[in-house]
Amino acid sequence: MYIKRSLSKELDSYSGVHFPCTSFAKTSHRYEVVVGIGGNVGDVRRRFEHLYFWIQRDKRVTLLKTSLILKNPPFGYLSQEDFFNSIIVLKTSMQPKEFLAYLMRLEKKFGRKRSFANAPRTLDLDIIFFDNRVIKTEKLTIPHAHWSQRESVLIPLAGLHK
Repeated sequence: MYIKRSLSKELDSYSGVHFPCTSFAKTSHRYEVVVGIGGNVGDVRRRFEHLYFWIQRDKRVTLLKTSLILKNPPFGYLSQEDFFNSIIVLKTSMQPKEFLAYLMRLEKKFGRKRSFANAPRTLDLDIIFFDNRVIKTEKLTIPHAHWSQRESVLIPLAGLHK
C-alpha cells in the first residue's frame, strides 16, 4: 500500500514500505551508484517492489537507499501514460560498462522492449552517477546527460538526503 501526496497539478509522490527506505547492510563493494528507475506500462509500482527484492538477492550489488516514487508526465513522446520514477542507490564492484550491461539485462528480465526513443516502457534503468566518475562514450554518459533538468530525477534525489 502506498500513501499518495499531491505535489502539484501534474506531480504526485507515493511512499510505501520499500520506497523510500534505507538499508544498513554491510558491503565490501567499491563503487556507489545512483540509478534512476522508471516505467509507465502495467503495474509499475508493483514492478518496482519486484525489482527491490530481485536486487536484494543479487550478491553483485548491495542496495543502500530508495527514494519516494514520483508520478509525472512523459516528455519527448507525449502520447503515453504518465511515468512512475524513483531513485535507488547501490554499491557494486562492477565497472561502469559492466554495470550498464547488468542494468540492460534487468530491464529485459522485467519486460523492456526498445521500439523508439522515449517510448512507453515497463522498466527503464539509468545510471545517474557512478561514484565520482565522468564518462562520455557513445554508449555511456556519466553523469546522466540530462539529470539536472528532470523533475523525475531531482525530486526523488532530493528526498534521499532527508
